[in-house]
Amino acid sequence: MSFRIPEWVNEKEEQQRLKDNLSRQKLATYGFLQVPEFEKVNYVRRHFNSVARHYDLMNTILSLGIHYLWKRISVGMMSLKPGDRVLDVCGGTGDLSILAGRMVGKAGQIILYDINREMILAGKNKSTNRNSRNRIAHVQGDIEALSFPDQCVDAAMVGFGIRNVTHMKTGFMEIYRVLKPGGTFMCLEFSQPVWPVFRWLYDVYSFYIMPWLGDCITGSRKAYLHLPETIRLFPLPDQLSELIERIGFVDVRYRRLTNGIAVVHVAHKP
Repeated sequence: MSFRIPEWVNEKEEQQRLKDNLSRQKLATYGFLQVPEFEKVNYVRRHFNSVARHYDLMNTILSLGIHYLWKRISVGMMSLKPGDRVLDVCGGTGDLSILAGRMVGKAGQIILYDINREMILAGKNKSTNRNSRNRIAHVQGDIEALSFPDQCVDAAMVGFGIRNVTHMKTGFMEIYRVLKPGGTFMCLEFSQPVWPVFRWLYDVYSFYIMPWLGDCITGSRKAYLHLPETIRLFPLPDQLSELIERIGFVDVRYRRLTNGIAVVHVAHKP
C-alpha cells in the first residue's frame, strides 16, 4: 500500500517565499488553503465551533494521552510563583490554565483568553477539576488585540494555538506588550519529528489515521485533516526562536518533546 504525504514546508527560504507571496496578495493560510486575510479568523472560528464538544476527548485519543505530559512539562518550565498573574492566550478548554493555577495558588490569578466562545464554554462546563475551573477568569477576544493594558501580567502562555493566528508576529508582540518586565513567556506547539523513520510514521498517522478517527468520532474528517496541514506550514524550532528574539524576548530556549512532535519555547521580557 502506498501513501501520498504532503511535503513539510518549513525551510527558511520556503517560509519566506510563502510569506512574501501571501503578503502581496493579502492572503493567509488556513491549512493548505489560501484564504483572504480578513476572512481567516472566521474559518478558524467555524473550525473550533465544529470540534469544541469533542476537543478534549479527541486530543486524548489522538495523542494517546501524551498531550497531558507535554502540558505539565511546559507549564513546569515557566517556574511560576505563588501569587503570579498568568494569561493563557488561545486557552481553549483550559488545560494549561488549570496546571498554572495549581502553581500560583489562591493568591494568584489565571486569565483564560480565547477568540472562540464555544471552546471557552466547553471548558467551563466540564465536571473535572471543577474547583480549579471556577477560579479561572474567562475573557473572549483576539490575540492580535489583547484587551489588557501594558505590563499587567507576570507570565503568559499559548498552547497549540499560535498556528491558527492570522498574523503570528502580531500575536507575539501583543503578548510582549502585556507582560511585565522580567515576565515569562511560554509557547507550546506541534513541530516536525526529528528521526526520519518516526517522521514518516507520524505523517502516515496524521494524514490517514487521524482524519479517519475524526470522521468516526466527531463526523468531521475535514477538521482533523486541517491539523496536520497547519503543522507542516509552521516554523521549525530555531526559526520560531529567531522570531521571538526579534520581537524583543531574551533567554529564548526550547525543548523538543516526544522526538519533536511538540516543542516548548520559554523566553523572558527584559
